[in-house]
Amino acid sequence: MANEKKISADCKDVWNAFMVRSADFPQNGIGIPFCPTTAKEIPCELISYTEARATYNRQMKRDNKNFFVNSFVHFYQHDRKFDGKRCGIWFQPRRAAEIFRHFAGIITPDFSTNLDFPFPWKIFNTYRMRAFGYWYGTLGGAVINNVRWGEEDTFSWCFEGIAHNSIVSIGTVASGLRDFENRKLFETGFFKMIEVLRPHTIIVYGSDKYSCIESVRQQIKIVQFDSERALAFAEKNHV
Repeated sequence: MANEKKISADCKDVWNAFMVRSADFPQNGIGIPFCPTTAKEIPCELISYTEARATYNRQMKRDNKNFFVNSFVHFYQHDRKFDGKRCGIWFQPRRAAEIFRHFAGIITPDFSTNLDFPFPWKIFNTYRMRAFGYWYGTLGGAVINNVRWGEEDTFSWCFEGIAHNSIVSIGTVASGLRDFENRKLFETGFFKMIEVLRPHTIIVYGSDKYSCIESVRQQIKIVQFDSERALAFAEKNHV
């Protein structure tokens, strides 16, 4: 963490400004930092932050300080599991980074941008995704950008700070996609993401059995991972 400067004792960095001290900001943007894709390979496995933290704690109890798990850490779970004030990654980023270094990399945090959120909060959570990812990349970590969008009024900024022609990741869990209106919004944003970012690979956490995803398989590599719930359901039915 040599790139960080010491903050004076009477100044508390409540906005984690240190994360973006050397970051680039897209021209004509709204202030969301650029988060390079630093991952060199497609993940072979994904692990939730909750499970990654539990794995880390178990290994530390065994004094196994050099353990390594060849999985990317993802945040496709309820925000309370990774964004609380006591142990959240935004409030204790260095503690989180210590966990992440034992894994292959991270998909940037999926801070929620729900439709009923205040508009400034949606922007702030998008900012936090990129800022955290950029910062972890400066520490040498492998980073893949998570992409979230909302209604069409978010399209002018929700893809900001992500490299074109790179690997991106999306989550389809807990998105209410069984509802027709939600499905329509998801599909519109999905095609807009492709238009703006032109990704060569899309990681899908959750089901990829949607017509919009099927329609781009010939042009874009789709890498799908089952959600923890789907895996648990499959295992239960297999017994």
